[in-house]
Amino acid sequence: MGEKDLLRDRGFVFLLVGRFLAVMGTVGAPAAVAFGVLEAPGGNPTRLSVVMACESVPMLVFMLAGGVVADRYRRSRVIVVGLGLSAVAFTLVGVILATGWLPWWTAGLAAAVAGVGASVLNPALAGIVPELVEASALHAANNLIGLVRNVARILGVVAVGALVAAVGGGDALLVCGAVFVVAALPFALIGTRGPRAEPPAGNSFVADLRDGWAEFTRREWLWVVVLQSSLHFMAYTAAVAVVGPALAVVDLGGARPWSWLLACESAGMLAGVVVAMKWRPRRTILAGVVSTAVTMPTPFLLLGAGAPLGAVMAAMVLNGIGMSMIAVLWATTVQVKVPTRALSRVSSYDALGSSVMEPVGLLLAGPAVAVLGVRDAMTACGAILLGVTLLSLLSRDVRTVRVDPAGEHVEEAAR
Repeated sequence: MGEKDLLRDRGFVFLLVGRFLAVMGTVGAPAAVAFGVLEAPGGNPTRLSVVMACESVPMLVFMLAGGVVADRYRRSRVIVVGLGLSAVAFTLVGVILATGWLPWWTAGLAAAVAGVGASVLNPALAGIVPELVEASALHAANNLIGLVRNVARILGVVAVGALVAAVGGGDALLVCGAVFVVAALPFALIGTRGPRAEPPAGNSFVADLRDGWAEFTRREWLWVVVLQSSLHFMAYTAAVAVVGPALAVVDLGGARPWSWLLACESAGMLAGVVVAMKWRPRRTILAGVVSTAVTMPTPFLLLGAGAPLGAVMAAMVLNGIGMSMIAVLWATTVQVKVPTRALSRVSSYDALGSSVMEPVGLLLAGPAVAVLGVRDAMTACGAILLGVTLLSLLSRDVRTVRVDPAGEHVEEAAR
């Protein structure tokens, strides 16, 4: 079954529509919160930090619990609950910012509800795909999901910018809340193919967590790449969120050239989905890691070396291509190799492990710029990206795990 066949499948089309709207809301809401808080009476960066932390901390704290919930209950219903919590939370924040009739701490409380919503939403989204498509169609399905996700990200950024400029951050959040409500409707209509695997009856919450951890740790390629990703995203977040903007001000002429680089990365992510449609390697993890080692460090090393902007823009396009390819290959491999009954819990361990070092990167980036200077700090980010990616290739599992073109399980090479 290819991409065209999937687009004739009612349940999968509902999934694509829901994912598109959910990503639009997820991309737009934080930007609307940022501008809404800063525009509101008494708003300042400190209050913005508190509100954003009130969302991100519960999301990380409850992420593993979200995986257990998504494996225990019908995932389409869990997604509806997660989107509903986000809709209520961001609508309430929007009302607070637009009217100013509630104390500031209530905005933080509402943001915390949104964080809990995200903690159950994301593991369920990761686990629902194998319920809707056959194993042989997983690669094609993940290609289409990646395409929809990347288009929604670009449109979401553009739309929320125009909306905030037109009506302000608070009112823009009311629109984001409505988007989450509409996004929940396709998932409410989704059916599943046959009975889904349920965790053993009578298991406690802790037992379910242990079972998910056992599934996660028994696959060396899985935990090695998640460990790599943890350090990887530490350096990438530092480069994009702190070091890059600082370098742009000093060397590139300000925010506009930096926005061009980010746009090139987004364009590459769209192109990467097209490449992934045509390229289906059997050694999926090896292919993804090697492509990441080649494409991701390059633009940051070029920036550190003072390369021409055109060369960096081209490298950012390639970086986006590599990011899309590894996303498709990774999702397909995990969906094929991990039992459906534990897929959301494994995905929650994956997400938590991959993101846990991002705050460290943000905290270290500023001092690194102060001590090393912007170019050397950017070179350090690129070197970390290259080094940790190459280190993951020391794992035999990373080099040998296979998924056949039809999506069926293929045993790893004998040890």
